[in-house]
Order: sequence, then structure tokens, then C-alpha cells
Amino acid sequence: MNVLFICNQNLNRSKTAERIFKGKFQTKSAGLYNEKPVSEKQLSWADVVVVMEDSQRAEIASRFPKQYLQKRILSLDIPDVYRYGQPELIKALTEKVGQLF
Repeated sequence: MNVLFICNQNLNRSKTAERIFKGKFQTKSAGLYNEKPVSEKQLSWADVVVVMEDSQRAEIASRFPKQYLQKRILSLDIPDVYRYGQPELIKALTEKVGQLF
């Protein structure tokens, strides 16, 4: 299964998720508000899109309405208060992704 993790900058949350779930899924990560924001091609690649906050789901719907309607988009509700690889972030990601899949 191809899973695309998305957060605001693709520095901490989605990058950490991409790394820790690489053995379980085919993973990629992207940001919404960085120099190279998520693309239509990345969304097309994904079987499932996982956002960290509901506001990111709304942003995807606004930017990519066609893909939004065709994709399974899940929200983890993980706030932007963690740094890359932080143990508390890994714990939150593991617990929440475990509940979804």
C-alpha cells in the first residue's frame, strides 16, 4: 500500500512518519507550505493520504478537488509541536496509525 504523509512543512511530523512506517508500507512525505509543496503526481501515487491535522485535509480539497474526492484521506490530529524523530512524536504516530490500519 502506498501511503503519503502530509504536514505543513514536511520537516518533522510527515518526515518522521515516512521513516518509521517505511517497513510496513511504501511511504512518501510532503508538505503543504514549503518550497516544493505536495503535487498532483504525489497524490495520484498514494493509495491513502494521511494528514496530521484536519486543516491540511481542507487545504488538499481546495488545491486538488479531483484527487480529494478520489482518495482516502485520514487525519491523525497530531499538532505541530514536535521535532523530527522525537520519541513522543514516534509514540503518537505509532498509536494513531495503528488505530487506522
